[in-house]
Amino acid sequence: MKINKLPLEESFVIESEPFKDDRGLFARVFCWQELRDILHGKNIVQINHSITRQKGAIRGMHFQYPPKAEIKIVKCLRGSVFDVMIDLCRGSSTFLKWHGEVLSAENMKMMYIPEGFAHGFQTLEENCELLYLHTEFYSPEHEGGVRYNDPKVGIKWPLEVRDISEKDKKHPLLAEDFQGIEIKLAAERR
Repeated sequence: MKINKLPLEESFVIESEPFKDDRGLFARVFCWQELRDILHGKNIVQINHSITRQKGAIRGMHFQYPPKAEIKIVKCLRGSVFDVMIDLCRGSSTFLKWHGEVLSAENMKMMYIPEGFAHGFQTLEENCELLYLHTEFYSPEHEGGVRYNDPKVGIKWPLEVRDISEKDKKHPLLAEDFQGIEIKLAAERR
């Protein structure tokens, strides 16, 4: 596995190095030994799977507040998506910056989303499937979200938005005085 640093603090793209032969391929999705440094001693405790049928649909932008903040590793199993993260960490040098990568079944890339980052994606084709590895259990009382079109962030989605849940449409815009989320781990690394 290759771990490639992205422009946002503590964010990465993970690339599998598949073994290919005439039968197809074999690749690792997760290896504790290779990923332990970027997981900061945390374990994967939940794995989720999503299917999004319509091209241009958006899911996001989701995160969890401390003490249930989570690291996510996201992989596209079928189709392709524009996967996006926003740095919401108080004091970060990349605070309120966003970064997007195309994840596809073909390129086999995985996005590593740190604690204190919002995450979402837009489908680039129909019938996309994603797998999400989480270091924390889902906690509705710690759930947060940023609206997909918040002008304070300015994400440039590649396609017209075709479908988005009512819940995701209603995420609040960031307040003018939003100072970010205090993530202890991030603060310790500065």
